[in-house]
Amino acid sequence: MTDRKSGTTVEHAVSPAVTVAAVTRSSSAERTCRGRACRLATAGLLPDRNRRQPRSRQGAGPLFGLASRGGHALRASLPRPSTVGKRMGPGQQMQTRCRSDPCVDISEVRSMTRYSGIWPVAPTAFHDDGALDLDGSMRVLDCMVDQGSDGICILANYSEQFLLSDEERKILTEASLSHVGGRVPVIVTISHFATDIVVARARQARDLGADIVMMMPPYHGAALKGSAEQTYEQFARVGEVGIPIMLQDAPLSGVDLPVPLLARMAREIGMLRLFKIESAGTAAKLRGLLAEAGDHVAGPFDGEEGITLMEDLDAGASGTMTSATIPDQIKPVLAHHQAGDRRAALAAYHRVLPAINHENRQCQFRAAKAAMKEGSVIRSDLSRHPVPKLPAWARDHLLELLRPLDPVVLAWGK
Repeated sequence: MTDRKSGTTVEHAVSPAVTVAAVTRSSSAERTCRGRACRLATAGLLPDRNRRQPRSRQGAGPLFGLASRGGHALRASLPRPSTVGKRMGPGQQMQTRCRSDPCVDISEVRSMTRYSGIWPVAPTAFHDDGALDLDGSMRVLDCMVDQGSDGICILANYSEQFLLSDEERKILTEASLSHVGGRVPVIVTISHFATDIVVARARQARDLGADIVMMMPPYHGAALKGSAEQTYEQFARVGEVGIPIMLQDAPLSGVDLPVPLLARMAREIGMLRLFKIESAGTAAKLRGLLAEAGDHVAGPFDGEEGITLMEDLDAGASGTMTSATIPDQIKPVLAHHQAGDRRAALAAYHRVLPAINHENRQCQFRAAKAAMKEGSVIRSDLSRHPVPKLPAWARDHLLELLRPLDPVVLAWGK
């Protein structure tokens, strides 16, 4: 990327400890993705990038996460059928498992990238009349890159995915992946009660160039929940698609996911590589999961805005999925902890904890939008009905807590 002020090329900083699997998508898949992006642009569904180019700051980009080459993240993807059967080493042939989707190379799955860092959720921008603001949503992604996000998750609960139509999901998926353009890895959330729909969403995300898909266990309301075996079967079906999976263990689903079940899934479903644990007792569950199946977990993450981040890092978490409010201010907690400087990590954690607590307990997903409107990233902080508007007192206190932190979000668009 090029810094607009200095005109110099800025490459993402990369942790030397990160390993990357030499597995990439085929050129045909990339041509398909570019073709769809061209069709979107022709139809007027992609914003005019000349209006505002993504900004870069020296040192911004993935300190953790996937290593990059020339500023573009290498995708932790599976080989297409044309690569099946290549030699992995002297006398070592690739082991594959094929169905209707591209062959799954089990040996490469098990040696994939270890995922770490801060991968926040992108909020979805709406106009004041409730219409989808696609240009605003692309500005959100640019801001998140400038915040130093190591990856970005779209269409998650904090993206208000439950307020989006199927067509809007498709538009956002195509536009977001095209707009990010490999600057950071992108996770596409695909949760649905119906297994066939989840599988179709996974295929779409894979074909459009997503790096990872995230999904909760099957549920629909308070009473309709998948059993342990049904949950296993749904994840196994998605695993056949051939794209890394992040399991989201969130209270919203109401589905009990005990450690023995998670460990079994980690051991037996090759593409299930990442676990976002944000249920009650996250640290204890992370410890249990890593004790039982640590060799099969490439990305143990926490969530809930990072409210228990220190405890979770101590338990073995390598990353966190927060909101897009202050990832640049939370990221030092992970950096210091990874470096072994516990005192500095605690100091960084205590510095941001009041803002995180207020966001988690009073604002939820509306916090990022309030901050982004204040920073002129988006024009409206509207959430669609029936989500209530963030009360003025909650917004005012949020900004009161954020301003002393001097986060990127409050100055990005000014």
